[in-house]
Amino acid sequence: MRIKGVHSRTIWTDSDNPHIVKIIDQRYLPHQVIVEHLSTVQEAATAIREMHVRGAPLIGATAAYGMYLAAGNADTDLYAAAQLLKATRPTAVDLFHAVDGSLRALSGMNGADEKVAAARTFAERWCDASAEQCKQIGLHGVALIEDVYEKTGNPVQILTHCNAGWMACIDYGTATAPIYQAQAKGIPLHVWVDETRPRNQGSRITAFELGQEGVPHTVITDNAGGHLMQHGKVDLVITGTDRTTRCGDVANKIGTYLKALAAFDNHVPFFVALPSPTIDWGIDDGLSGIPIEERGAEEVKYVGGILENGQHARVLVCPEDSPVANYGFDVTPARLISGLITERGICPASADGLLSLFPEHRAKK
Repeated sequence: MRIKGVHSRTIWTDSDNPHIVKIIDQRYLPHQVIVEHLSTVQEAATAIREMHVRGAPLIGATAAYGMYLAAGNADTDLYAAAQLLKATRPTAVDLFHAVDGSLRALSGMNGADEKVAAARTFAERWCDASAEQCKQIGLHGVALIEDVYEKTGNPVQILTHCNAGWMACIDYGTATAPIYQAQAKGIPLHVWVDETRPRNQGSRITAFELGQEGVPHTVITDNAGGHLMQHGKVDLVITGTDRTTRCGDVANKIGTYLKALAAFDNHVPFFVALPSPTIDWGIDDGLSGIPIEERGAEEVKYVGGILENGQHARVLVCPEDSPVANYGFDVTPARLISGLITERGICPASADGLLSLFPEHRAKK
């Protein structure tokens, strides 16, 4: 996708020094676009843990490149590097798929140059495959938007939560991919963007990328979605997911479950867009099986932004000594989900639905 009209991915190697991996440091968006250089697996792990990068597909890609950086350091134990990366964030399963995939690619490689080449090839292929998966999600998911437009003739009103755009992926995004495809087809639409506390990934990042692509949108408070649905102002909800169970439960940014409940009560279709590496085929029940990350209190207590004088500031918004619980994700049960949009098509949120698109996993559990 584009920043100031120039196409960009979210992660890439330096053209002059391939031992440096570049990322967009998302902590500074939307006010500054800062490119950070990663040269060690420790720096890659910090970027994931401290949310310089975020979103399940991009976390996986950064982990894959982290293994590449580890392979380039002769003193680094690759299995220790793998454990370091896996310990950064527990919920997004793409992270674990990417690290384990890199280890498999490196198995049997003896020379240092062979290991570096294998790790880089794996990371590049992972990113290319991820971008293509998101593109296909858009091509399949746009039919949902087309159907609404054909029925109403009015601009399609879509609500999304958190950021499941290209900034959470490599390109295109998951939940936003159908939106970009609809825009390319000339279908009029408008996106309601939840601010998504506590880190405001919606108001900071989703709004930023939609604006860069010229997509009409409006930022709303997290709790406004239900009101909009009650008054017929939402035609469709599309979110992403960080981990999807075999039976169709999804873990996504905290607050997604409440949007699903509101959509269910108001008969608004609620769809989840996901590339297949986000599926955890070993878990049936999301509530008991998906680990929910608990993050630091400072994310809730403080909010960052730009003051009127243009200076960046971090502001305390609650009593300094108040205890804080900061759950990063919640689980939306499959029964509340209208369908799952994958790179292979749209299916019911169920084991039978997912296996109809991914039959190779029937014997895996």
